[in-house]
Amino acid sequence: MTSQGFTLWLTGLSGAGKTTIALELERELLERGLRVERLDGDTVRQGLTRDLGFSKADRDKNIERVTYVAKLLSRNGVAVIASFISPYRAARDLARSETTNFIEVHVATAIETCAARDVKGLYAKAFAGELKDFTGVDDPYEAPLAPEITLQTENVSVQESAAEVLRYLEARGLIPQREPALAG
Repeated sequence: MTSQGFTLWLTGLSGAGKTTIALELERELLERGLRVERLDGDTVRQGLTRDLGFSKADRDKNIERVTYVAKLLSRNGVAVIASFISPYRAARDLARSETTNFIEVHVATAIETCAARDVKGLYAKAFAGELKDFTGVDDPYEAPLAPEITLQTENVSVQESAAEVLRYLEARGLIPQREPALAG
């Protein structure tokens, strides 16, 4: 099977599970022999977008740059897994229009769960007013209106969440079916 490029765009609040699910998807896709690039909000901000802050204009510019990278990769047959809060619909709509086989994955996790998972203590600072413009607290998160996939991560394992995405990709013919294990 010749691999078609695609862009899996995982969006959701900080702590929703985007990166964890993206890592599991990357592992699975590599095992299936696909060319894969994982673009993650924290790592991209260390290089490609380190000059940007967290204003709306800077967040939009961040997603614009990531979209350009995803566009180049996906049109050249690479499976792109992009995991970004990407709080604004218009920026995600740009990614949809610019990349190949765009699939929006809403990692829909309640803010209370995200705050409980927060190892950096960012939610506590945001709730206390010590951290301004924090998405979901005092800056908006515009949830997708019609994502291709919605993952509810509160009561589902990382593997189950990744499996749902993989089934979708298989059904669309974007990845090969998993080879069944041989009976020993």
